[in-house]
Amino acid sequence: MRKTPMTKPVTLNVNGKKHTLETDPDAPLLYVLRNQLALNGPKYGCGLQQCGACMVLLDGKAEPSCMIPVTAVTNKLIVTLEGLAKADGTLHPVQQAFLDEQAAQCGYCLNGMVISAVALLKAAPNAGEQTIRQGMQRVLCRCGSQARVLRAVKRAVKNKPR
Repeated sequence: MRKTPMTKPVTLNVNGKKHTLETDPDAPLLYVLRNQLALNGPKYGCGLQQCGACMVLLDGKAEPSCMIPVTAVTNKLIVTLEGLAKADGTLHPVQQAFLDEQAAQCGYCLNGMVISAVALLKAAPNAGEQTIRQGMQRVLCRCGSQARVLRAVKRAVKNKPR
């Protein structure tokens, strides 16, 4: 007979809101975000923290969410792709740059690329091409939209709010 995992209440700060959920404490953050909070920006890709599809911001840093236990992030600020836009619907400058450059193609890497770019530009607001390339290398792109992604991140650097 298969045992069902024990659940317990876990409180998360996601996209500026506190959520208390009953969940398996060892459940990956990605599963909780997608299955319990209906936040589908982070994607399941490889499940090994190697493709970047599941990236979220944890205290402002881009981190994969597919293997990190939900209890490891209870004291962190979690931001998903959905949490980047303002309440009035205005896109984050990185999201707008991706749209303007038509940097999305198949969508596999889009979440990871946008989240990584937001974290990169927070850490290095005037990033040049080499810094951008290094900052984006954790995300695997399958369809070949990297040139448009690079243009989008450069546009976000150029158009950042002063």
